[in-house]
Amino acid sequence: MNFKELARKRYSVRSYQSTPVEEEKLIQIIEAALLAPSAVNFQPWKFVVVTEPSMLAQLYSCYHRDWFGSAPACIVAIGDHDKGWHRPTDGKDYTDMDVAIAIDHLMLAATEIGLGTCWICHFNSEKCAELFHLSSNLEPIAMIPVGYPTSDLFPEKKRKSIDQAVVWNSFE
Repeated sequence: MNFKELARKRYSVRSYQSTPVEEEKLIQIIEAALLAPSAVNFQPWKFVVVTEPSMLAQLYSCYHRDWFGSAPACIVAIGDHDKGWHRPTDGKDYTDMDVAIAIDHLMLAATEIGLGTCWICHFNSEKCAELFHLSSNLEPIAMIPVGYPTSDLFPEKKRKSIDQAVVWNSFE
């Protein structure tokens, strides 16, 4: 499928089959994330792939939603703020953006091979950091449950039109 079709097909899956995700497929989507661009190519990311039921249960304690517990795998995207690029003029840290681009690559790659994902950022990041014994420079940016969706029906997405989202040559 072409890129626009793939982007249209990706959606936030909140219901997963219990079928385990093959390790090869998890590696394939992580490899796509590793191809993402990052500021000054610093690549300030790590990914924790969780497939063990006991670890998934512990992750569930960081985000209490029944549907989240149905995913047979979860990838936790970690940003390393010590390794991220900081803009010299104002010190702006680009770690979050770099990790976000990598997550987007991962999610689109998952969609292409028939897996569902959901971007979770409203979770207890402190508890998640404790679970993985992360140092203070390492931040869990997002949790991405991964699995086979229970439905192959793609919901209609509401998106802004070009006229609502784009201005040309000025912001007035």
